[in-house]
Amino acid sequence: MALNIERFKVDLGRLINEGTLLEYAMRRDTSNDGEFLKQIRKQLGKDADALIEKLPKNFGVKYESWYSEAVVLLRQILPDRVSNFISLYEKPKSRKDLSWGNYVIQDFLQGLCVTRGSETLVGPSAALSQFRQQLGIVKAAQGRFESSLFEIRQLVQADVFDNEIAAARELLSNKFVRAAGAITGVVLEKHLLQVCEDHGTKITKKNPSISDLNEALRTAAVIDVPQWRYISMLGDLRNLCAHNKKQEPTSEQVSDFISGTEKVLKTIS
Repeated sequence: MALNIERFKVDLGRLINEGTLLEYAMRRDTSNDGEFLKQIRKQLGKDADALIEKLPKNFGVKYESWYSEAVVLLRQILPDRVSNFISLYEKPKSRKDLSWGNYVIQDFLQGLCVTRGSETLVGPSAALSQFRQQLGIVKAAQGRFESSLFEIRQLVQADVFDNEIAAARELLSNKFVRAAGAITGVVLEKHLLQVCEDHGTKITKKNPSISDLNEALRTAAVIDVPQWRYISMLGDLRNLCAHNKKQEPTSEQVSDFISGTEKVLKTIS
């Protein structure tokens, strides 16, 4: 999952960079060379020539690749905007005539125009605003993705913890009592560490214990005293399972430990 997150971030950044170049290329293709160069140099100054060198020579070929990849990525990250994104590209099936309001990027790629005598009523420049909307949707996907990273991490971690708790219950049902408690203790410790990180709670120890994390959360007022006491009790059970070799934990104690840890997972975040 971490690799997928990094891949999405890289792909989105690249699509935005490529889309920015495509926007400049569309501006180039919908205005005369002299006007475009004047505008771009006024806007970018000494950086204009370097950008011009990067512009795709064939807008259509580069755009088709960009569009196809963007649709796939949007379906993963911003599915509620996919239909809007596509509608800016595809010709409306219900369209009866061509106007500024319904001119789409497919029309641009085909060079469609509406003329009256020598006057162009609707032409390729009408597609520029449509492409800018598409690029805006991709940028919004990046913003949505960045704001969702916390949610993604939480969901992934919740799935992992659920699986580990299920494994602990399976071990307990097969009489591997101490092992079940040890796994549960790791889950509890990892969860408390994540809660500390999410709340910016400072941890001084390099390898903090459940007790250290519990105390830090209480001091930072992330948890109240009853919650602190409850976690302290769970920490004692963890120590019984993982560190106390003289006394064997009972099945009932570990069952309570597992249930208590599940409660903490659901109520403290």
